[in-house]
Amino acid sequence: MARAAKKKQAKPTLKERIDPRPSLVRLRKWLTRWLARVALGLCGFFLLLVLLFSVVNPPITHTIWSEYRRLGEVDREWVPIEAMSPYVARSVVAAEDSRFCEHWGFDVQAIRTALEDGGQRGASTLTQQVVKNVFLWQGRSWFRKALETFLTPVVEAVWTKKRIVEVYLNVAEMGEGVFGIEAAAYRYFGKSPADLTAREAALVAAILPNPKARSASEPGSFTRRRAVHIVDGAATIERDGRAACFQH
Repeated sequence: MARAAKKKQAKPTLKERIDPRPSLVRLRKWLTRWLARVALGLCGFFLLLVLLFSVVNPPITHTIWSEYRRLGEVDREWVPIEAMSPYVARSVVAAEDSRFCEHWGFDVQAIRTALEDGGQRGASTLTQQVVKNVFLWQGRSWFRKALETFLTPVVEAVWTKKRIVEVYLNVAEMGEGVFGIEAAAYRYFGKSPADLTAREAALVAAILPNPKARSASEPGSFTRRRAVHIVDGAATIERDGRAACFQH
């Protein structure tokens, strides 16, 4: 009985030998896996930071470090929210995010209003500002905005509203090289934040978000007018319950 002839394997053609597509497919798969691992690692890193800073005070931020390198020194000292005048938190919330107790990190109503206004006014919530100040950096980019959008609801889910306000009041830039309400209170009024009056707290809030161009101790006409509105707004959110989530 004749042995069956072994079937010879077809020799690859020249086109098959030089076709780069299999290599490109492997490269794309490798890049996809690598990017997925980087993304997961980045998300895990930020989640750990969010959990950590829910109980540990952030030692420094990118903005504070940048200003320290530029100026050679900065004025900043952490103070718990319980050691601040109650006017401070209410004034900042009234000035920056009056619906703070009613949203989960994004104020849809403010975003809609900003879009209708052609983007001329901001719609950033206090939580978004804390995320930007503590975990990210200043400036505009799609990557930073994407991270901010991811982290904002996470911070809202993990931190209390009171903690968000406390961190904001300790890391926000409130003057040239001045960070936090402790440094601002002594710089502008020569007193501790616990002793700030309703008007003084409103004047500090009124210089935000442009503290380098405004002064709480020597306010211009715009800052004085804004402070008057903030005093009224702070009293209103206390009266109607919109300050209940962070009051101490």
